[in-house]
Amino acid sequence: MSPRKSDSRERMVRSTVTLLREYGASATSIDRVLAHSGAPRGSVYHHFPRGRTQLIEEAVALAGDFVAGVIEAAAQADDPVEAIDRFFAVWRDRLVDNGFRAGCPVVAVAVETNDDAPQLTHTAGAVFADWQDALTALFRRHRLPEDRSRRLAALVVAAEEGAVIMCRAQQSIAPMEAVAAEIHELLVHALSNRPPTEPPPPGP
Repeated sequence: MSPRKSDSRERMVRSTVTLLREYGASATSIDRVLAHSGAPRGSVYHHFPRGRTQLIEEAVALAGDFVAGVIEAAAQADDPVEAIDRFFAVWRDRLVDNGFRAGCPVVAVAVETNDDAPQLTHTAGAVFADWQDALTALFRRHRLPEDRSRRLAALVVAAEEGAVIMCRAQQSIAPMEAVAAEIHELLVHALSNRPPTEPPPPGP
């Protein structure tokens, strides 16, 4: 049975995410998306009046929302160190499952010059900012100061993305494991030196 025409929009966005992860932004053309998704050509400008730029923007936003969900799910752990361990474990498993073929679609867009569509760079930047905000909130809930929380959140995102790139280049999970172990130790130290819980106010 052929796919329903009504789901062609979603299929195109998801195919764009996959193509960005595997081939990068420059190689993610409308023709390639159509071939991968099986969507009819006439649906492109019906669903995406701004064409390829809009399609990539929505794919980056979708990928960003997925990772934000991973962060929020990991943050349900009572221990923030365990939460970050889970975050790195998700990326490690994804790399292994796809044989190191696929990276992060947000990075794929961010590293391009995007001179013809500068809004793509802004979209990628906004996604990274959302991840940093989510991680900052996690650390703040565990009584780390605001400035330290934001710095640690930026470090976690940068370390994870850098490790993904290194793992793909080296065809090895070793960089991700090394980064995860070092971040683990850093967080244990940071949390052991956090300010004590404020005592309750005196009674009447």
